[in-house]
Amino acid sequence: MRVHICAVGRLRTGPERVLFDDYVTRFDRTGRAHGLGPATLIEVEDKKGGGMSAEATLLDRVIPQGAVLAVLDERGKEITSPEFADTLAGWRDAGRSDLALVIGGADGIAPELRARADFALSFGRMVWPHMLVRVMLAEQLYRAASILAGSPYHRV
Repeated sequence: MRVHICAVGRLRTGPERVLFDDYVTRFDRTGRAHGLGPATLIEVEDKKGGGMSAEATLLDRVIPQGAVLAVLDERGKEITSPEFADTLAGWRDAGRSDLALVIGGADGIAPELRARADFALSFGRMVWPHMLVRVMLAEQLYRAASILAGSPYHRV
């Protein structure tokens, strides 16, 4: 199952980019044998300042047709890492070939896009910088692949 991280804004060179790239590389290596990956980052930018609605339109254009649509949203479901791994495995085992994980901009995800989502995931009730959320998501993807592989990376 290909993973598309669809995000508003550009992740520039710096420590967040280094961490993100490292975890995506680890996910790709670990997930491949388990039917997960590759993971790609697709970035969109609303240069005209149209807000959440304009961002939703841009995101909608890059979400693959037929993909599982999962949004990262503070109102989403809080799950454990093993539950996240099971969720990914469930979509994979159901024959879903693409997963779009959507990260909104500073104001979040437009309600109309959020309403279409198959799943809403929360990293807690706190608000996180969307650039840092990319790193956290990439790490959780790697952790999920490691759990499914039986690797000792995830410890309870």
